[in-house]
Amino acid sequence: MTTDADGEYRATGYAWYVLSILFVVYILNFIDRQVISILAEDIKRDLNLRDEDLGFLYGTAFGVFYALFGIPLGRLADSWHRVRLISAGLALWSTMTALSGLSRTGGQLAAARIGVGIGEATASPSAYSLISDYFPKKLRATALSIYSAGLYVGGGISLFIGGLIVQNWNRAYPGGGPFGLVGWQAAFLAVGIPGLVIALWIATLREPVRGLSEGLAQEPHPTPFKAFFEELVTIIPPLTLIGAARHGTRVLVTNVIAAAVIIGIVLLLVSFGEPLPQWIAVGIGVYAVFSWASTLRFRDPPTFALIVGTPAFLCTVVAYGLNAFLSYAAGFWAAPYAMRDLGISPAEAGLILGGQGAVSGFLGVTVGGILGDRLRRKHPGGRLIMVALGAVIPAPFMAIAFTTDTPIVLYVCLFLAQFTASWGLGSSAATTQDLVLPRMRGTATATYFIGTTLIGLAMGPYLAGRVSSLTGSLSTGMLSLLVTVPVTLAAAIAAFKLVPAAESSREARARAAGEPDLA
Repeated sequence: MTTDADGEYRATGYAWYVLSILFVVYILNFIDRQVISILAEDIKRDLNLRDEDLGFLYGTAFGVFYALFGIPLGRLADSWHRVRLISAGLALWSTMTALSGLSRTGGQLAAARIGVGIGEATASPSAYSLISDYFPKKLRATALSIYSAGLYVGGGISLFIGGLIVQNWNRAYPGGGPFGLVGWQAAFLAVGIPGLVIALWIATLREPVRGLSEGLAQEPHPTPFKAFFEELVTIIPPLTLIGAARHGTRVLVTNVIAAAVIIGIVLLLVSFGEPLPQWIAVGIGVYAVFSWASTLRFRDPPTFALIVGTPAFLCTVVAYGLNAFLSYAAGFWAAPYAMRDLGISPAEAGLILGGQGAVSGFLGVTVGGILGDRLRRKHPGGRLIMVALGAVIPAPFMAIAFTTDTPIVLYVCLFLAQFTASWGLGSSAATTQDLVLPRMRGTATATYFIGTTLIGLAMGPYLAGRVSSLTGSLSTGMLSLLVTVPVTLAAAIAAFKLVPAAESSREARARAAGEPDLA
């Protein structure tokens, strides 16, 4: 990081090189996460699953544990070597993706998806923190948007590669190929193994000085893994009881009561016929996050004050979490809808949906980030305008896409829906980074991703699949999710109004909560 003539920090060529490699990592992240979409119809047939089971495998099994481990891994990103953490995480999730290809039952595939979620939880907290240290605040939304574009490029590539492999493999080996593997299993292996090589490349990056881009350079944490394990016992059940007990009987009793209430709600939902695995997973996620947040108040009051105790931060998380609720559902169910309802082949669906998804998402998230940065110059909460627009504009395009019987209409509407929905990603991410101190960025990122996982990924694809199973119509399943749009808009408007005061008082509130570096 160097300074310009005015003494402000500016991004170097090496910073852009790092960003390009992190972009590749995020592409791999979403290839491994998203490839199950184009394989869903074959998995459903071979493992005798229902639409709600597919939604569970894609969203909940992955998303809950991604969110659950994201917080302690986010803390590790705040205190340890971020480059090493990403490299290790990439090796883990690539291995688990490959193991998905060896699954013979839905349970085995669910276990592998949990492993993918845990591994991928290392990536964005570390990457967001690295990018925020390599790029000055005025370029942060642009840089984070470029990184985040890997989401759409990876998702698009996964559909193309997955569709091509599954169709050609099944054509070449109708009864199963080497080792009895069918097309969808071969596809998992093909996209998982290359990540092990890329993990070695990631390990060559330099670790920047934490906080230097804002003139708040910080010394390395003396005991990073001690902090990690302390965080772990606050969020991984049943270790959460130990974490709560450390802060007194009152905290422990509150924790137990919360667990009992969540168990009661899960049992009630199951009594109404809801699937047990889905709601056990969601219940674990909700309880784990509650346990973590309730103890964070005692363990790190400044971080609690700037994240959980800041309404502007929470509204931003909810606004983009509900945006992701729709986006993840559409991203997963578009390929099955095209194949099931419109009769499109896996290779064609993968090529067209994957290609247009990569282009529309890349353009949308980049344009959204650039416009968000410009709007911020005019108003401190200007980036939230892009979040609001990204919630409202895609709705009619999604409604048309999932009711049409014409492939070209589906493709065009999905392109426009994804282009506009992705406007808010970089801006919402940058907003959360601006609301916290440099040492809190990994934790802030993990908290931000709770919204896009527990709210978006764990619920959106599943609920669309559940309604589809109940009604026999995937169109009805997708359309039912549009009822959340007004709530998303309200959260974005609230964040727009709250962010300016929250950002301007950031240091003062941290100091009041006991931040030692600002005393």
